[in-house]
Amino acid sequence: MRPARLINPLRAAALAAAVLLVPAQAATAAPAPAVAAAESKTEVTVSPVDLDGPVISTVEVTVRNTAPQRLRSLKVSFAGPVGWAVQPSVQSVSGSLATGASATTTFRIQVPEKRSGFVIRTFTATATYQGGDGLTTATGTRTDRSGSPQANLAAAYNGVAITDESATTAGNYDGEGNSFSAQKLAAVGLTPGGEVDALGATLTWPDVPAGTKDNVASAGQAVSLAGQGSKLVFLGSGVGSGATGKATVYYTDGTTTTGSFGFPNWSFDPVDAHGATLVKSTDGRNRPDGYGNATVKYSVFAHSVPLDPSRTVEFVVLPANGNVHLFDMAIAP
Repeated sequence: MRPARLINPLRAAALAAAVLLVPAQAATAAPAPAVAAAESKTEVTVSPVDLDGPVISTVEVTVRNTAPQRLRSLKVSFAGPVGWAVQPSVQSVSGSLATGASATTTFRIQVPEKRSGFVIRTFTATATYQGGDGLTTATGTRTDRSGSPQANLAAAYNGVAITDESATTAGNYDGEGNSFSAQKLAAVGLTPGGEVDALGATLTWPDVPAGTKDNVASAGQAVSLAGQGSKLVFLGSGVGSGATGKATVYYTDGTTTTGSFGFPNWSFDPVDAHGATLVKSTDGRNRPDGYGNATVKYSVFAHSVPLDPSRTVEFVVLPANGNVHLFDMAIAP
């Protein structure tokens, strides 16, 4: 029997270190490749809706499977504007859909009496399923319009923000009969029809006489605006401290983008509140009893929302917040 071999202590320590290094090397793995998000291969379309109400309109929702796998356990729901009743709420489709196959479900929706003015109505259908593209859900929308947007922002003017110091009673910018002084605005370069450069856009100060409608208290109005650019710039100021909201931009190809913006109160707010940019400040304001508050600044601001520069703007739906007051809007390159 051979005698046990003695190991030199230094060599043993070296062997132990080598053994400990192996797991550390094995634990260092190459990063996993990025996995692209799956794209829906399930198409959901909504048929035209009879909007000549009051009427019960029949709507068809068609689901088409364009994925390589069969689509199973299909359920379809449909909804119109808030408050519009739909029957049934959900339709189930028996069987399964092979690649390229489609199924149509039918719903009834209660359409109210047609409203005057410009109205946008959105209808949404949602499909839930198993198999197919593996995403388990897909959505289709249809947007219908009636009427026409306002031709421009001036056509939507609904309040008097600017008065002459000799005739102040026509103004009511803030709901308390106060207004900007035409003289003090002119002193800082804001004159009727004059250009105002802000945030890369060239805007126009209201080209109307003092004491007449010159601004829009925003209430969801749709206003035509054509062009392409990187952002939509608004010129205005706020009443109160909650002058914020969302503007929705409609493009000529039917797509939309939505952006949030806000203005500080025309006085007593930090001039950068809500991320706005100060354009001009005037000394004092006009009150029902004449010019006053000479030591206080009353201001006009600019703010913007981003645009898709590859698309052409058709019209803009203003925020539904009457505290947001607008003098003009324009597209910046």
